[in-house]
Amino acid sequence: MTAILERADQALSITDVSRSTKEIVDKLITGEQDHYVVMRNNAPAAILMNIETYESLLNELEDLRIESVARARLQTFDKKTSISHEEMLKTFDHDNY
Repeated sequence: MTAILERADQALSITDVSRSTKEIVDKLITGEQDHYVVMRNNAPAAILMNIETYESLLNELEDLRIESVARARLQTFDKKTSISHEEMLKTFDHDNY
């Protein structure tokens, strides 16, 4: 797992954030900085990153969740109780209701 604080230039105090918000956000948007760790009482309190990085993380987490569900379902799959796609369409065809 990657450390959240890899370099000293990634750390910001809450005071730094309040005084330099525009400059911090500009560096994130342009890619000059990939993320910042906001420190409170010498401990990490929050992460600042650009929206593309955040969305990418969310997408990766969702992909991993879907994969986990699929693996779990495959372990309990019983071919004897399954139905074909055609059978499923006949059973759940809403046009016939």
